[in-house]
Amino acid sequence: MAGVSTPELAAAVCNAGALGSLALGGSNAAAAEPLIKAVRAGTNRPFNVNFFCHETPERDTDKEAAWIANLAPQMTAFGGTPPATLDEIYTSFNDNDDMLDLILAEKPAILSFHFGLPEPKRLQALKATGALILATVTTPAEALAAAAAGIDAVIAQGHEAGGHRGVFDPSIDQNIGTFALLPLIRNTVDIPVIAAGGVMNGAGIAAALMLGADGAQLGTAFIACPETVATNAHRALLESGDTPTEVTTVVSGRPARGFTNEYMKQFRSDDERIPAFPIAYDANKSFAAAAKNAGESGYGTMWAGQAAALSQAMPAAELVEQLTQETIDEVRRLTDLVGAP
Repeated sequence: MAGVSTPELAAAVCNAGALGSLALGGSNAAAAEPLIKAVRAGTNRPFNVNFFCHETPERDTDKEAAWIANLAPQMTAFGGTPPATLDEIYTSFNDNDDMLDLILAEKPAILSFHFGLPEPKRLQALKATGALILATVTTPAEALAAAAAGIDAVIAQGHEAGGHRGVFDPSIDQNIGTFALLPLIRNTVDIPVIAAGGVMNGAGIAAALMLGADGAQLGTAFIACPETVATNAHRALLESGDTPTEVTTVVSGRPARGFTNEYMKQFRSDDERIPAFPIAYDANKSFAAAAKNAGESGYGTMWAGQAAALSQAMPAAELVEQLTQETIDEVRRLTDLVGAP
């Protein structure tokens, strides 16, 4: 939920009895420190902090210049100025010593990683703080690698999930759905498995539990909560429920699912020309800003999962309470069905 996550959301979810998370994949240490402290000020319960572990991008200045040139005509038509160069706007946790030092000092109770695993020495240092370590996986092989590395629990991310796919290698995505992925991973590793992707209500949580999950992670379901910083346009798409989502690499250079927009439509055939993550994301953000300044709102990226139409706008604490009761009711219903003659 990088981009819409806030300390207020994380604290509210924690105080309601679930595990709130703070997305710091797009932050540096200076920006992350006050956010972590703000969560801690808002709750005395454990909370999760999430980071990106993508590989350091290989810079290809010719490819990056060609991508800028590809976007330039439309940016100019919007009245914007194409960037002269592109930046690596997100630093992988494995390259970010300042962030590691911050986490070792702040000692959040739970840490989760996306796009891969922390390097062994970093993982050992983090585990020495007593933190529970989670990692997103999209295949049984990734789950096996996570368990072998010493990860405490895996988040099984199905293809339905909104936002960036957690694939370790972005060039290979098996596109396994959540409810196929869960039993595959359950049969592969002995550590806890958390379901993610397409889960929007208690029925989905109960179904995940029935398939062997030890818990469920919900992202899209919380975007419409007032505690997030989602834009009005993002909230409107969630409310309308009639805009499709798609997985694309054109936005950031890595596969990610969001509401289909004009940027995806215009450049989706250019996959082979896109620079590496997060270099391509820098270009996308410049393009979207130019379009927005010209009054064109259809180019902004709004991540969401396939079941986004089930979204409900309510305070986070109320949503946690509703999800809990729905899960209990669904488990009872399924238990009654099993026990029926």
